[in-house]
Amino acid sequence: MPARTLLCLLMTLSSLSAIEIGEKLPPLKGEFLTGREAVLPAAAQGKPALLAIGFTYKSRFAVEEWVKHFRADFDKEPRATFFEVPIIGGMAKMGKWFIDSGMRRGTPKADHEHVVTVYNEAGEWKKRLNFKEPDAAYMVLLDKDGAVAWRFTGGYDAAKYAECAAKLKSLLNP
Repeated sequence: MPARTLLCLLMTLSSLSAIEIGEKLPPLKGEFLTGREAVLPAAAQGKPALLAIGFTYKSRFAVEEWVKHFRADFDKEPRATFFEVPIIGGMAKMGKWFIDSGMRRGTPKADHEHVVTVYNEAGEWKKRLNFKEPDAAYMVLLDKDGAVAWRFTGGYDAAKYAECAAKLKSLLNP
């Protein structure tokens, strides 16, 4: 890689900062488990959306716990949606076929359009989400326009979930 290209890349990466409340989510590109291309926040189709993002295999436990509670409260709410978003970087990208196959087998077919696997820009998204805890869930609630309305990093927390649910209700009933 030429030195100039490397310098530009490093400058771009260093200029990324954590996404703040009120900022529009930059396009997050991946694939649904169905194999169809996915771009968030556009895939939410103008609905508020909870993104449950994880960066490690262990983070899936935190992500699944958050989603379980979200679904219990909002599964029948057609004006809101959610996405589980595993962001896979490093050498694990080489196992894409195996990883996606395993996720498809472990995920009910009806949920395949709620899982978006991302195999690029892991470093950029770690910066955007202020990555510090590898096995945490990085929770991002988007409003209908794709702007960040609420954020939290960690395992499932009932008080934080209540905050998220209240914020979502306020987005649904302004």
